[in-house]
Amino acid sequence: MQSRSASVARPRGRTRPRLTPRAREAIEFYTYVSPWIIGFIVFTLGPLLASIGMALTNWDILSPAKFVGLGNFQRMLTKDRLFGTSLKVTGIYSFAGIPLRLSLALFLAILLNQPLKAKAVLRTLYYTPSVVSGVGVALLWMWVFNPDFGVINFLLAKIGIQGPGWVYSKDWALFSLILMSLWGVGQPMVIFLASLQGVPQTLYEAAEIDGAGTWHKFTSVTFPGISPVILFNLVMGIIGSFQVFTQAFIMTEGGPSYATYFYVLNLYYNAFRDFRMGYGCALAWVLFAIILVLTLLVFRSTAVWLYYEGERKR
Repeated sequence: MQSRSASVARPRGRTRPRLTPRAREAIEFYTYVSPWIIGFIVFTLGPLLASIGMALTNWDILSPAKFVGLGNFQRMLTKDRLFGTSLKVTGIYSFAGIPLRLSLALFLAILLNQPLKAKAVLRTLYYTPSVVSGVGVALLWMWVFNPDFGVINFLLAKIGIQGPGWVYSKDWALFSLILMSLWGVGQPMVIFLASLQGVPQTLYEAAEIDGAGTWHKFTSVTFPGISPVILFNLVMGIIGSFQVFTQAFIMTEGGPSYATYFYVLNLYYNAFRDFRMGYGCALAWVLFAIILVLTLLVFRSTAVWLYYEGERKR
């Protein structure tokens, strides 16, 4: 009996705990996404946090940074007259251009959602300009807007109208860039088109039975059905319009007479031309705050016009 119990009570070594399927899945997940996490920390989060510190300093890259606290933000409001100018130009461009771009994109999407011949070709033609390089587009439109031999003034001359100076005129430069921004309506148009195809056809049939016309079908069926996509395109339009840089930098360099002196152009000149990197970081954070506030205001307004399918009104 003793020998049997001795044989049973053998010293056992520590066994390695087995991982549960959930733990193994978590390890695999973080292993696969670790390159992205490392890249985000090194190239996005790290510079983002560093820019907060630099915004509180006076740093010209070549000499050590000098802490100035909120001096850079005070300078924007009291000494930098171009800060207000750039904010005004960007605001006009955004609040005039965004409704035009979204309205045209939605109109084209509704048009291309109809049973037309060569519909696929037309969709491709309208979308292609939105994927062309920004510098290439700027150079192309410089030729289009040229007051001497540009295609627009050439066509206007054919009907006896003398064309304006476009980007070379103080009064027409900003309007020219707003008009040029319509070139890229293909991207929101494709998103609108996809959302239109998701609106149930039965809703249109029910509206027709109730005697609804074209406008009432749009306001009662189409608009509510695509309102989440309108929200997306609106927010993306705000973000993009407040970050306009390439067109002004290539075509006008902010002129003439600061008529196209956009906010990001002002940021670029301060940080990379004049080597006021601390002030440039402060301008960047103010831009972030402006976009954040506008985006929050848009989201607050959705209580009035945003509709999700299946949502119940309280």
